Amino acid sequence: MAEATHATRVLALQRAAQRREGAPSLRIRRERLKQLADMVRAKGDEFAKAISADFGNRSQFETALLESMVLLSAIRYARKQVGWWMQPSPRDVDFAFWPGSAWVRHEPLGVVGIISPWNYPLQLALSPLVDVLAAGNRAMIKPSEQTPQFSELLKQAIADTFGEDTVAVVTGGPDMAAAFTQLPFDHLVFTGSTSIGRKVAAATAEG
Repeated sequence: MAEATHATRVLALQRAAQRREGAPSLRIRRERLKQLADMVRAKGDEFAKAISADFGNRSQFETALLESMVLLSAIRYARKQVGWWMQPSPRDVDFAFWPGSAWVRHEPLGVVGIISPWNYPLQLALSPLVDVLAAGNRAMIKPSEQTPQFSELLKQAIADTFGEDTVAVVTGGPDMAAAFTQLPFDHLVFTGSTSIGRKVAAATAEG
């Protein structure tokens, strides 16, 4: 399957970039979040039209209010807070080890896979991406095949905004979705039904 081969190549590309560049700085994380916000603003109307076409008619106001605005609010919050999130978290040290100190240092996981559903396709694909980028990770997104016009538009918008070694979208049907779940991601985010969630959990365990 060409799509699966492409997804495997992109995962290897992102993992190599993560290892080569290490944890991104606060400046880079904020810049990536800004790029995402700029993309949502610039493509908002196009996203709303594509989603409406996929649904056979859905209010573009609903998409703007419940998807684009929700996303932009999450991005603003993440850009404001990410500096604090990156700070080491101190821990108590037993008296026997004084004057030693201890802390937890928060490190990126690496490459995160995101599987999103059809019902709020923009918000549920990109809200996890906000957290992924704030945490210093890279991401591959598999949007629902039930929103084909939106999914292709998202794929192009992401490609125009980010390097493939940072964020990428892969499209395709159920076979591609199954192959996606078996890729060796460092973490996988799934939003969807319980029944499909069980299949995703089983597939990731086998992968």
